[in-house]
Amino acid sequence: MDERSYLATWQKYMPVIRLHIKRSLTEDQQFKLNITDFESAGDKGKSGYMFNINIEDGKATNKISTSAVARDLYELLRADEVIRGLLKDKNVKISVGKSFILNIKTTHLSSYR
Repeated sequence: MDERSYLATWQKYMPVIRLHIKRSLTEDQQFKLNITDFESAGDKGKSGYMFNINIEDGKATNKISTSAVARDLYELLRADEVIRGLLKDKNVKISVGKSFILNIKTTHLSSYR
């Protein structure tokens, strides 16, 4: 597995991801990714590029270390100051399925946890 092979690919998408995370505060968001961008960054073969990231108050709550695609995206999300602010006190679910559409769903965390 190539270490951090998808960072440059995700970096290209960061402006649109930032916008969709902002918009996800009011309604669920989705947009189509270009599979060619990811295929040129690394060969996933039969395993594909599907993943789920559950982020609660800025921290991943599910295991993403086995997916280089998810791990690299999460690393960039954490490094982006604007996105870190948007993730505070929120539960954000980011996923990519077989159709290669990135979905973002955001809910506010209850203060009565």
